[in-house]
Amino acid sequence: MNEVLRVENLEVVYNDVVLVLKGLSLACPKGEITALLGANGAGKSTTLKAISGLLECEDGEVTDGFIMYQDEPIQKINPEKIVRKGIFQVMEGRRIFEDLTVEENLKCGAFTRPRSEMAGSMEKVYDYFPRLKERRKQLAGYMSGGEQQMCAIGRAIMARPELLLLDEPSLGLAPLLVEEIFEIIKKINSNEGVTVFLVEQNARAALSVAKQAYIMENGRVVMEGKAEDLLNNPDVQEFYLGMGKSGDKRSYRDVKHYRRRKRWLG
Repeated sequence: MNEVLRVENLEVVYNDVVLVLKGLSLACPKGEITALLGANGAGKSTTLKAISGLLECEDGEVTDGFIMYQDEPIQKINPEKIVRKGIFQVMEGRRIFEDLTVEENLKCGAFTRPRSEMAGSMEKVYDYFPRLKERRKQLAGYMSGGEQQMCAIGRAIMARPELLLLDEPSLGLAPLLVEEIFEIIKKINSNEGVTVFLVEQNARAALSVAKQAYIMENGRVVMEGKAEDLLNNPDVQEFYLGMGKSGDKRSYRDVKHYRRRKRWLG
């Protein structure tokens, strides 16, 4: 299998004392969508920051293991060089420039690319997100949450990445908008051949577009497999899709945490 990204036995420590990732291993095959699922605090965002070189901004450090991108270790490379190598992260919470127009935001994504590509990349973004074209002269801070998410993903497309890292793209969005955003992610993956590493709490949405997935708890992968298999897995249905064995909705409060740990790690 041709892997664009491979993470091996990764350990990450914050402030020299807080161990967040504990021997994490995963891989992203070229041209496919890979999902990383887990609850708040599982270590999902830390995993992305380790890959994109952003840990130092938060006093984090890779203390063990490797991050291999196209067979080259990148865990000690600064963020700008990582972007130039073809990795672009869309941060949780969108992080657009609110005082710039939509078009100015998009242009910021192309800072590592030749100027000759600008017009073509902009048209490509507008093809995926017609609403952004309608609002291209509007200040981004006045757009809805869904439109801001489109702008953030559009800015990433401007960078023409080989590997696109998406951190919680469904966060704070209405269900219909989530469906729209994820359909566009599928199209970008299919049309552009971009490898996508998708971090999500919305397991149903993520597994509906991914080809393979990993589930994290407490800084470790506790389950992995084809997305379709995980979507139909009783444990995943019970604990991540809110469904009991008979199809009825279940609450996390109805079960003991150790039960699923025992099943998944057994």
